[in-house]
Amino acid sequence: VQLQASGGGLVQAGGSLRLSCTASVASGRSFNSYAMGWFRQAPGKEREFVAAFGRSGGRSYYADSVKGRFTISRDNAKNTVYLQMNSLKPEDTAVYYCAAGAGTITSSLPNPQSYNYWGQGTQVTVSS
Repeated sequence: VQLQASGGGLVQAGGSLRLSCTASVASGRSFNSYAMGWFRQAPGKEREFVAAFGRSGGRSYYADSVKGRFTISRDNAKNTVYLQMNSLKPEDTAVYYCAAGAGTITSSLPNPQSYNYWGQGTQVTVSS
């Protein structure tokens, strides 16, 4: 699986951005069979969980720090997962990564080590 993330940029606090992550999936497997997650990493900090869908879609999961502000969604026909980010704060500044997990179970969705494939990252900068 190859993941291509896009949509990052510079935005003022309170603004919005939408990130996209499009997957190239090997034949014989469907995009829907992968858990899809978004993580972020700020300078000097560890990579942290932001939001995810389990395999076969279903409900979404969020870090407490983004609940009510961020929304993850997926379009299986386009092999794409989105992260709509509203009410952005300076502390949301980070490189955002999308990830795909072939066997990720629900309880492991927040763990970056549970994902097999990673996109290249897209920078999000929120100015105060």
